Amino acid sequence: MRYLNIIFIILLLKPLVVNSQNKITIEIGQLQNNKGEVLFLLMDINKNIVQELSGNIKGNKCNIYIENIKTGKYAFKYFHDENKNKKLDTNWISIPKEGYGFSNNAKGKFGPPEFDKMVFEITNDTTIKCSPNYITF
Repeated sequence: MRYLNIIFIILLLKPLVVNSQNKITIEIGQLQNNKGEVLFLLMDINKNIVQELSGNIKGNKCNIYIENIKTGKYAFKYFHDENKNKKLDTNWISIPKEGYGFSNNAKGKFGPPEFDKMVFEITNDTTIKCSPNYITF
């Protein structure tokens, strides 16, 4: 009977382990300057928004901390909002004037990368390092 109780408790706790909560730290380096902030968007595998965050810049770096993230597949995008107007500024032909980036440091051709190139999996606490793209002429 004692062993049945132990097995029962293990079976009750198993879903908690499968859906464990994780912490993600995103380290964005090589920002052009310390002006403004970084705006960050985390999406799940179905492209649903999980969290929208902003981070302060110090020493040309910004760290984004996300807690209580379930194990699973995600993607993110971000940009360096230098003038804090909450939008990615572009020139007259829609080329970004501010730095931007995607998870896996994915790059697209003439636009954002394909979503599947941005997807990464979270199974435990994770730190991800990335660097923004700045287009200059």
